[in-house]
Formats: sequence, structure tokens, C-alpha cells
Amino acid sequence: MSGQWRKLGVQAGASVAAVAAAFAIGAVLMLLIGVNPGLVYARLFEGVVLNPYGVAQIFFKSTPLIFTGLAVALGFQAGLFNIGAEGQMLVGAFCAALAGFGLSMPAFLHVPVCLAAAFLGGMIWAAIPGALKIKTGAHEVITTIMMNFIAMALTSYFVVSRFHEPETVHTAAVAVTARLPRLEAFSSFFHGSPANATFFVALLACGVVSWLLWKMPLGYELRALGLSPAAAETAGIPVDRRALLAFAISGGLAGLAGTSFVLGYKHYFEDGFSAGAGFLGIAVALLGQNSPLGVVIAAFLFGGLSHGSLVINALVPKEIIEVLQALVIILVVVANQVSKRWAR
Repeated sequence: MSGQWRKLGVQAGASVAAVAAAFAIGAVLMLLIGVNPGLVYARLFEGVVLNPYGVAQIFFKSTPLIFTGLAVALGFQAGLFNIGAEGQMLVGAFCAALAGFGLSMPAFLHVPVCLAAAFLGGMIWAAIPGALKIKTGAHEVITTIMMNFIAMALTSYFVVSRFHEPETVHTAAVAVTARLPRLEAFSSFFHGSPANATFFVALLACGVVSWLLWKMPLGYELRALGLSPAAAETAGIPVDRRALLAFAISGGLAGLAGTSFVLGYKHYFEDGFSAGAGFLGIAVALLGQNSPLGVVIAAFLFGGLSHGSLVINALVPKEIIEVLQALVIILVVVANQVSKRWAR
């Protein structure tokens, strides 16, 4: 047990060092373009951390990242590279919208049905590359990336040609019974923010995934599969079925990511709403060391940076935040490799 805690400590330290290094390099870049990095970071901290609206925005922007980060992390735990969270999120959100405006039922049923529709849509979409990997050996990185583009094209086609409201690129609004309340309904701290109750669904998903991975026999099998497929098969674990199940659960989690927008914010599916949250989920999983708690912390960081691009836009181009995010991703990958050597 002490060795496991030591490994976790080394990995967490490596992630923190990677983030610090990214901000240091970002400071150098700001100096090169003639901007005072101290002023920029002070404005960033003031507008994101010390401002109630900024904190509320972190809750909103981190919610889909928690789902997509969990999706990627679960895949990584099983030794699978689910790079298709973006497409799975789009399909899940579209299914949630269809259930939201296409069905009529009481709220205590309608909301769970919409969430289930999102999970099922993402799960089915992820099961396709999973089945291709098992049956044909096609690598999941290629197939999941391609499935992203198919999902983008299909959802866009259906919205524009079948389900759009006149002169818009979004569907009809979901019924009132299918909507999740905003957090401002519970606390004035969130006044004016689109943060909504989907955040609590995301935290619940974290708890379920944590319980599944470390308390359930299935979780042990998935982690054994991730460590060594050959050893897992020797131990009697049905490797192919577990890999397909891991893909399906991962896709279902990603499918839930769009419900924050569809059920809690705009209340309809809009073409192009995702803003790359599926791809950013890969970085969230890496920075969070594939643990549910780490995913939440990493999602808050990237959510804060996302809102921070608007806060510092008057001082530097908002693209500097994208540079910082890219630096964090690169340095975390490097730090992970170094930490593995130290943890041995």
C-alpha cells in the first residue's frame, strides 16, 4: 500500500510541476511580446478565482470536461485509447434533445430518460470502434477519430435538414419537464451564470466510476486488462467482452457531457456547441492521472483557463490561453514518463 501511495504522490507531484512549468514558459512568451506576465496572471487570478461570477463559470465550463475526462480515463484504465469523446458527446447530446422535445412525461421521469438517452447514444457510438477493434484488429485511435467526424457530419445534417427551428442551426427546445435547474436557483452566488445541476450529475458519475474501478470485480478486470491483456486472459478474464464493455461505458460517460448544454443551459441541441470539450477531455484525463478525483481537479483547471481567456483578452490575445493549455498537455505527457521511472 505504501508503494501505491508513493506512486500516486510522485504522479501528482509531476502533474503539478508540469502545470507550473507551463505557466513559467507562458510568462517567457509574454515577455517576448512585451507584456508583463505578472499583470496578466494577476488579472487572470482576480477574474477567475476571486470573482464570484468567474468561479461560477468554472463550474459551468468544467462540467462537460469532467464527463469527457472520465470517459477517456476509464478507457486508459482498461488500456484503451478512446479519442472519440467529442463525437460521443455530440451523439449523446442529440439523443438527449430528441428525448427532451419528442417525449411528454412528468419531470421526475423526463430528466432521467433524457440522461439515459444521452448515455445510450454515446455508448452505442463508442461500441462501434470497440467492435471493430475486437473483430478486425482496427486500432481504436484511428477509428474513434474518424467516428468524431462522422458524428459531427450526421448531427449537423439531421439538425439542418430535419429538426431545426426556422432560420436557426438548433433543434426545438426541450420540454420544461426535461430541464435541469441552474445553480442560481439554489444560491445567489451563481447569479447570472449558466452553471446548472448537471454538475452534480458529473460528480455522481465520478463517484460511480471510482466505485466501479476500485470496489467492483468488474473494475479489477478492467484494470487488469489495462496492465496486461495477456495476463488478464490467462487469469480467465474475457478480454474481448471486457474491452467492448469498457468502450461502451466510456462512450456513455462522454455522451452525458452535452447534457449540461442541452438540458441545463440552452435547452436545445445546437450545431457546433461542443467547443472541443471532447478533445480537451484527453488532457483532463492525462493531468488527472486517470483518477476520478484527479479528473475533477484537472477539469476545474482547464475550465478556469477557458474562462480566463475572456478575462485577460484586454491585455494579451486570448489565444495565449490556448498556448498555455497546449503547454500543459505536452509537459504532462513528459512528466508522466519521468514519474514512471521515479516511482519504480
